[in-house]
Amino acid sequence: MRPSSKGTRMSEPQETWRPRLAAKARLRWDKIEQQHMLMFPEAALKLNATAAEVLKLCDGERTLAQIVDALLDKFPSAERQVVEDNVMQLLTRIRTRGLLED
Repeated sequence: MRPSSKGTRMSEPQETWRPRLAAKARLRWDKIEQQHMLMFPEAALKLNATAAEVLKLCDGERTLAQIVDALLDKFPSAERQVVEDNVMQLLTRIRTRGLLED
């Protein structure tokens, strides 16, 4: 394992993973609910503000470490390990549903 740019150790697959929303998934702001929704065929997931911020960063360009770095820049009082763990849990759930591409 190699350290990421900010000193955290991540496994190789996590270091190189550049998640992006699958073609069938869309991040949308719901005016009625006043929150972000992850829309996909015949279903939708309501997202809290933090989950929406994570998915906005899943553009296929950023690695997992870069996504975490961007969140830490936005929320500097957060602990890196907590952010990493939460991001991985969210992305794993979204990926399991087939809504993320590698």
